[in-house]
Amino acid sequence: MRVLDLTSTMSGPFCTLLLAQLGAFVDKVEPPTGDVLRRVPGGKSPTMSPMFLAFNAGKRSIALDLGVESNRELLRRSFARYDVIVHNMRPSAASRIGLTTTDLTEMGATAVLCEIVGYGPGPLQDQPAYDDTIQAASGMAWVQGNGAAPEYVRTAIADKTAGIYAALAVCAELAGRAAGGAPRSVKIPMLETLAAYTTIEQLGGLTFDPPTGPALYARTASPDRRPYATADGHISVMIYTDRHWRAFLAEVGQADLVTDPRFATLEGRTTNIDEVYAFVAEHIGRRTTADWITTLRRIDVPHASVNSIGALFDDEQLAAVGMFPLKGHPTEGLIQTARSPFLFDDQPLSSPGYAERLGASTASFIDEQRARTAEG
Repeated sequence: MRVLDLTSTMSGPFCTLLLAQLGAFVDKVEPPTGDVLRRVPGGKSPTMSPMFLAFNAGKRSIALDLGVESNRELLRRSFARYDVIVHNMRPSAASRIGLTTTDLTEMGATAVLCEIVGYGPGPLQDQPAYDDTIQAASGMAWVQGNGAAPEYVRTAIADKTAGIYAALAVCAELAGRAAGGAPRSVKIPMLETLAAYTTIEQLGGLTFDPPTGPALYARTASPDRRPYATADGHISVMIYTDRHWRAFLAEVGQADLVTDPRFATLEGRTTNIDEVYAFVAEHIGRRTTADWITTLRRIDVPHASVNSIGALFDDEQLAAVGMFPLKGHPTEGLIQTARSPFLFDDQPLSSPGYAERLGASTASFIDEQRARTAEG
């Protein structure tokens, strides 16, 4: 599958990264100054930031100034070579360079057009959008602030969620066409996507008309929902099912509470969630992290150590599966980024390759297009 990537920053590049990890051949078209993500600080060279290396692994880099009509025409003539074309421009900008279904049809292209936009058709459809603004507009920042002072989630959740939805929709459209379905374009509006993502468990009583209660899921809204302090560190413990609670209560010598309405059922635990969290915190704090890991594994209660980003490289599970392979990059030396998490027949997929220096494949792209033009 050949993919033309006309995206920048995170939402679109994450979509096309997933497609590359699944085996697609991806050409990334950038302006002469490069994708803005190239210049985020932290890299060994000015245009190869750690984030760019991660988001753009396995893609050819083609630098074209699309403000020049001849370059726009070169790009348009290439459309017919691709199975998928992805952009994350505003509709007006996409239209100016010929990235509409009408334009593709006129160029004889049959590619799936995937557009990642801030907002779907409506009053805001041509407004700019970034991760922060979408977190705010979707209710995510309000949820993260627990209905009080809003806060952003400390990862680009709106961008990456839109990228996942876009890759999923592209695969669905390709499968539909393979099954004989009529061709359709794909549009992923970030606001609508993150609103759906956020509210699926947070709508609460607002699900009903009239409402039966407020929004927010009580368990995740509790201010006490956090990793528990142990005698020497922290641990995550998820005592969720009735069986988990019976095992935990027996372990801490409180088996008599198994019939207590606060602990006996999921409904009771959710209603009394702050008290439940406080009860668990008191007992977890009496032992060391290592002791709890051994104990919770023995009684089969879900738990996890609290890793820093640096600690992920030495995590028992991640190290065993080679999640962060050390690889040689042609210009940046040894690097390690997360491999694709997809498993097929319990085996990870081959690495899609490395991110290229800006414009490294421009000449090859132009030569290929000239050869195609000469052929036909």
